[in-house]
Amino acid sequence: MIKANEFRRIPSVERVMALMPQNLLANPIARANSVQAVREVIDALRVRMKGGQAPSERECQPEAVAIASACRALANMEGSLQPVINATGVILHTNLGRAPLDPKWFDEARERVAGYCNLEFDIASRHRGSRNDHAAGLLKRIVPAAEAALVVNNCAAGVLLVLTALAREREVIVSRGELVEIGGGFRVPDVMEASGARLVEVGTTNRTRLADYENAIGPDTGMLFKAHRSNFRMVGFVEDVGIPALVGLGRQRHLAVVLDLGSGLVSDPDVEASRGEPGPQEALAAGVDVVCISGDKLLGGPQAGIILGRAETLDRLGRHPLMRALRVDKLTLGVLEAVLRRHLTGSLDEIPALAALRLAPTAVKRRCHSLVQRVRRLGPPPGLDLRVVATEAEAGGGTLPARPIQSFGIEVRLLGATESEIDSRLRANNPPILGRIQAGVVVLDLRTLLPGQPDLLARALIRL
Repeated sequence: MIKANEFRRIPSVERVMALMPQNLLANPIARANSVQAVREVIDALRVRMKGGQAPSERECQPEAVAIASACRALANMEGSLQPVINATGVILHTNLGRAPLDPKWFDEARERVAGYCNLEFDIASRHRGSRNDHAAGLLKRIVPAAEAALVVNNCAAGVLLVLTALAREREVIVSRGELVEIGGGFRVPDVMEASGARLVEVGTTNRTRLADYENAIGPDTGMLFKAHRSNFRMVGFVEDVGIPALVGLGRQRHLAVVLDLGSGLVSDPDVEASRGEPGPQEALAAGVDVVCISGDKLLGGPQAGIILGRAETLDRLGRHPLMRALRVDKLTLGVLEAVLRRHLTGSLDEIPALAALRLAPTAVKRRCHSLVQRVRRLGPPPGLDLRVVATEAEAGGGTLPARPIQSFGIEVRLLGATESEIDSRLRANNPPILGRIQAGVVVLDLRTLLPGQPDLLARALIRL
């Protein structure tokens, strides 16, 4: 048991603060951060003593405590966001930031928006302009059937704006089979409720017919709404109403038809996994009034919600008070324009997410063998066993469900270490390496590696 006088070996906060670097005391905010860091280090020493693990004499010296506190203060100032190496094989990994962004896009955006720019200024007329016009010009060229376009902070925000502006206090008819839940427990009915629209469910989970929509239309109906089931797939005894039929009903009854497409493809990546995946061009050409898609996901850009559709309808959305709360800033617009330029020129391999989706399995296999050979040349630790194996990657991010992508990865085994221990050591690397555990083995799928990361991964495996 630790005696009471043992705790006196721990220096006071005041004594340690007197030894802290001046740059960490430069202003009241920095000083408060340093005080908090010192207290956390001292509290950790006390906890160890109470637990019967007395710190060494050196650890209790004021200088040592000051060094540990300074490191903690600096770490707290840095924030918690950090890069990771994605070796999961999930291309659009929601927990890892979805679509990776090419650093060149930030360079292009910096040149355009870092200083003052024409975000809301029409240079030709010297009058106030609209931030909505910038990306809209590119989007209308990429999706010719769109008369207009708006950009908000994500696709859910786009749906919320559409419902609020067009159907508040009115009924919105939706098939029961499309009342989906996406990541984080977020559900379509919740958005409906928040918008003030009244949800009217029709059909059954697996079968909805056009007659179900027709029978539900009443004097309070304001919209026919369709949600693409982008994060799951139903097979078997199923039936739903196609877009042309729903558009025909909407025209007949003078109702807006809105499609929440989610991860809509604006360019065809020409891969098997995306065959048959609907895009906004086809929906708008078929007569849909408004389509909502994501700026990340299969478009491959920053998080954003893109609303495409009829000019008259989108003008109404753009003038709604909610638009100001949901609009994006100049940096997001600058990066979004950079990725849209790649779509416009067909340079899809310059979009990291689409490049990973389009990468041939044989190319991934060569990448795996090259990395294993690199580790062997550098000198692997005793007991490290690396094997190239076939894997199944996926698009992720709630896109292309049940459409596995043939890929290759590396099984990692280390003599005397369990798969959990290997996974823990990889996650402790700087930057952390995230693979997956399957059949009791750590597997690193290399389809999702970015430029420069194979060398980092090779060195991390040597340090394993």
